Amino acid sequence: MARPIILSNGELHVGINMYGLVHDLYYPYVGLENHTIGTGTRHRVGVWVDGQLSWLDDGSWRFQFRYHDTALIGTTTATHDGLGVILEFEDAVDSDSAAFMRNIHVVNLRDSAREIRLFMHQAFVIGDSRSNTDTVQYLPDSDAILHYRGRRVFVVSGTCDGQPFDQYSVGLFGIEGREGTWRDAEDGELSMSNVEHGRVDSTLRFQMQIGGLSSTRVQYWIAAGTTLREALAHHTSLQKHGLIDRLHETAASWQRWLEPTLRVAPRVDAANRQLFITSVMLLKAHMDKRGAIIASTDSGMLNYGRDAYAYCWPRDGAHILWPLVRLGYEKEPLAFFDFCRRGLHPGGYFSHKYRADGAIGSSWHTYLHNDGTVSPPIQIDETAGVLFMFAQFYDAHPNESLLREYYESFVVPMAEFLVSTIDPQTHLPEPSYDLWEENHMTTTYTTAISYAALVASAHLADVMHDEARAVAWRSASDDIKQYAPAQLYDDSRQCLIKGLRRSGDGYQRDTTIDSSAIFGAFIYGLIDYDDPLMTTSVETWLRRFNQSEHTALPRYENDAYRREDGNRENYWHITTLWYAQYCLEHGETVTADGLIEWVRNHSYSSGALAEQIVPGSELSTSVAPLAWSHAEFATTILDTISDEATS
Repeated sequence: MARPIILSNGELHVGINMYGLVHDLYYPYVGLENHTIGTGTRHRVGVWVDGQLSWLDDGSWRFQFRYHDTALIGTTTATHDGLGVILEFEDAVDSDSAAFMRNIHVVNLRDSAREIRLFMHQAFVIGDSRSNTDTVQYLPDSDAILHYRGRRVFVVSGTCDGQPFDQYSVGLFGIEGREGTWRDAEDGELSMSNVEHGRVDSTLRFQMQIGGLSSTRVQYWIAAGTTLREALAHHTSLQKHGLIDRLHETAASWQRWLEPTLRVAPRVDAANRQLFITSVMLLKAHMDKRGAIIASTDSGMLNYGRDAYAYCWPRDGAHILWPLVRLGYEKEPLAFFDFCRRGLHPGGYFSHKYRADGAIGSSWHTYLHNDGTVSPPIQIDETAGVLFMFAQFYDAHPNESLLREYYESFVVPMAEFLVSTIDPQTHLPEPSYDLWEENHMTTTYTTAISYAALVASAHLADVMHDEARAVAWRSASDDIKQYAPAQLYDDSRQCLIKGLRRSGDGYQRDTTIDSSAIFGAFIYGLIDYDDPLMTTSVETWLRRFNQSEHTALPRYENDAYRREDGNRENYWHITTLWYAQYCLEHGETVTADGLIEWVRNHSYSSGALAEQIVPGSELSTSVAPLAWSHAEFATTILDTISDEATS
């Protein structure tokens, strides 16, 4: 299930699902320790009126989602025509403290006054733990409910018209035949139980008398901390001052952070402007304050049924940084490069992926490969991508003291590693896993980005007056440029191909048409954009996927990942936007505009972009939002405006 709204301050990160419910709650790292990832942990919201109780996820509500124009504050509107009630949620994570805030506007659509009861339910599996050792208890001195386990503490509370919730219930869920305290609300009353331990949840009640065609507001919050004292401090501040001031300050904080983006925004076509701004905010939302950049925090889709996307892939991080580097941001790139430097293997390469705390993430890659060789289970393009992006950052912010700090500890190990991977037989990088994480081979994409990274490294070596390394790295990049076309372009298919697979003492071509091969070679300059090899490859690619019939494009031929249409591969926002970037380079603005419009039209109402779109149904699949999709959208939009707009 998609997360049309995600909210974050780099420490507390909350995902709101398609029913307006809290479905992901990460703390104290973005993407690590999802305390609502267990079965039955989405935080229900219910309305009791005229003797009826309806939960927001029971199928009887209509929803609309959006973000504020210039702040990562989400608005969810839930309408129940039968009950005559509207709930308008204004949601945010406090910019300065670990607190999730919901300012809930409860609207009575009937002509007559009515009593309306709002139930807010919380269920945690603290620390991603499946053991039943959490505690929940009522705090009478604080007018709050406490959930805790070890050094993860959550204080839940709220007010209505300045008064605290009037009833509460704490109990068990998912064990001993218990479904949860939300069942206690079905008669409109709560049991006022005070403490429980095990797998525990809680429910609060706010009772309101609302006049005909009138409304009132409930202020609700979850304050987090690594100690009870810390969580209570956030709670007490909200209790004393209310949410409105913090919402205003959070909005102002986002507006200050967006200043580089807002300087550029007037030059963006009006149709694309809001999604551009929202995309930049969503990139920031995926960044942990300690430097990790998470691919997606949507836990609704488990990768291969066993894992989620809540990791830092160095490749994704580099792509996600690119529009921020172009816009002039410095803090986020530096934090990411420092995170990467801490995780760099002594051999000069990156592992498959990392957790937000810097530990190595899970992997399905092996050291022993089908061709009988043994090598680290890595993707060379990840190392090359980070190195290339560091060079782009230096070019945007030429600071020799910064380069001196990173050169020997960061640039040199990665560049030397890339040189060490060059196969003397092909003069191309030796096989590693491809960027789609499926094949162990020498891909055109990895070749292209390795080439660009070595060119960029040689430039940095020139700045450092390191002549020997500059010559060695430039020589390696020149060899790649010279030898790649003949091996990676197939005359029979009239196209750049996926790559080369090791076979015995040599290599065999994998002639699959893959968007990453064509546009990787374009983006990283391995093949010039107007070279006949490039233009012919693009023409072949478009014919293969019948591009005239639709606008969007897939990853590669016969891509089976999450495929639902037996005849067509899923469309990807990333690959569609790569083609738009190519069109803009060629001056084909009408085609590029159509591609951008297709992406915009396939976003959620909030602006969230998924990873994939299913042909035919045109519905999104896989995670949403995917940070890389938003990065390519922002990058493409920057390509539509003049260079001086980003200076």
